[in-house]
Amino acid sequence: MPGIISFSRDGIGYIVVIALAVCLVCSVLVASAATFLKPMQTVNAKADRRSNILEVAGLPAGPDVDVNEVFRERIDARVVDLSSGEFVEAREAENFDQRAAASDPDQSVKIPPARDVADIKRRAKNAEVYLVKDENGELETIVLPVHGYGLWSTMYGFLALAPDANTVKGIKYYEQGETPGLGGEIENPRWRAKWDGKKVYGESGEVQLSVIKGSVGSNTPNAEYKVDGLSGATLTSRGVSNTIHYWLGENGFKPLLKKLRDGDLAAQG
Repeated sequence: MPGIISFSRDGIGYIVVIALAVCLVCSVLVASAATFLKPMQTVNAKADRRSNILEVAGLPAGPDVDVNEVFRERIDARVVDLSSGEFVEAREAENFDQRAAASDPDQSVKIPPARDVADIKRRAKNAEVYLVKDENGELETIVLPVHGYGLWSTMYGFLALAPDANTVKGIKYYEQGETPGLGGEIENPRWRAKWDGKKVYGESGEVQLSVIKGSVGSNTPNAEYKVDGLSGATLTSRGVSNTIHYWLGENGFKPLLKKLRDGDLAAQG
């Protein structure tokens, strides 16, 4: 028919048209699936984060536990201004993306190389903090998000402290790309258990807590500030130490922890 282009089924034009049509249909299906699944992925990510926070705080977080209910009952999620150590009342912690904020020049600060022991380059001006309350509403545990570079990757985790803001109650890494069986052992429950009861600050107020090379024994000097190193993973161990030193230091959570310890900041939500 005049005016209508026809393609032979054996011709190149026909094959190209069919291929383009298939690509178009597939791209529409993929985009639709991503849009449909995004809310579910967001919900799952939030539940996973809550589960990690509960676990490091020593609260029930197993598959048979309603994580969201326990979180609502026991956790007060807050946002803190790291420079002042004061809570930012207008920010809702769980809607605050600290990782994204660290990449935004308006919401972050560049860390001078001399201070960047954790090798993270920039940090958000504000940070999340999770205050765990007991059945009477009293502060039981302080959970802090921490991250720093190891051998191969940036390691993301949570550190739990007692109300004295100096005694470790737990540590939990939930995202890392270290060598399996070596640096990857930062996720091993047996190694994590070695942190319980360790102290963070020395008498001078400086961060003393570190992961050492080798094991901590009964005769190890200042053993309360030292954690067993990871065998064959010296650089990962050093990265963990540097992470702790940065985030519990003056440029991290130390101003907040001092206020909580001295009673200058109400922990009530």
